[in-house]
Amino acid sequence: MGIKKLKRLSQKDLGAFLHEKHQLFETREFIPDDPISIPHLFSNKADIEIAGFLAATIAWGQRKSILKNAHSFMERMDFSPFDFVLNFEKSDEKVFDGFVHRTFQPEDAVCFVRALQRIIRDYGSLETVFTSEWEASGRPNNLKDVISKFHTLFFNQPHPDRTRKHVANPAKGSAAKRLNMYLRWMVRSADRGVDFGIWDQIPPGVLSIPLDVHTSNVGRALGLLNRTQNDWKSVEELDASLRRFDAVDPVKFDFALFGLGAIEGF
Repeated sequence: MGIKKLKRLSQKDLGAFLHEKHQLFETREFIPDDPISIPHLFSNKADIEIAGFLAATIAWGQRKSILKNAHSFMERMDFSPFDFVLNFEKSDEKVFDGFVHRTFQPEDAVCFVRALQRIIRDYGSLETVFTSEWEASGRPNNLKDVISKFHTLFFNQPHPDRTRKHVANPAKGSAAKRLNMYLRWMVRSADRGVDFGIWDQIPPGVLSIPLDVHTSNVGRALGLLNRTQNDWKSVEELDASLRRFDAVDPVKFDFALFGLGAIEGF
């Protein structure tokens, strides 16, 4: 169906089209070529949580490079990410020598592991951090402030200034694509075998779209997004459009928009 014809669809028919594309793309066949394949290497919840966070952190650039380097990240942690983080010592820093993904350098990897270790020791899990902050904030209908507070918490220790750019902060306008993607992985139901659904206290209805070049361009083409910048205001605009089609699980349409753009070349 061409773009001109799609633009003439009623909201009801456009919603049906997006539901159809979601069904097409949210399948286990989606996993191997996507960064979500990295946490799928694990069955233990604690490992999935840490592996997912680190894989999402470096999920920008060419997908082949992302997967190669995320796999290397896990290999350097002996494919035991939770235990590695929990028991990390200064003598372990050398395992990251030579690890580079675009602007993510060995010192960034060390900083991330130390920050995760502190969070695990203080809170028990990343889930506890996000869930408790969402509840303390009055259970808002999106996680903008929760993500911003996570950014502050994550860097509440000595760290290289250069590393701050690797954790998004929506309070400064960032679309927080990678953190929103990670939250989708953790929160959305595992019923279709792709996302994990291992965080059950945050409802999927408050998640935000992982806005990237594909989801934003397709969103604009379909009349779901008017704003031209890929920033948090655009995230909120696209969220509002997608919630009209499914208020309970709007981020399932990430599969539809991404698939249309990246796979079908829409």
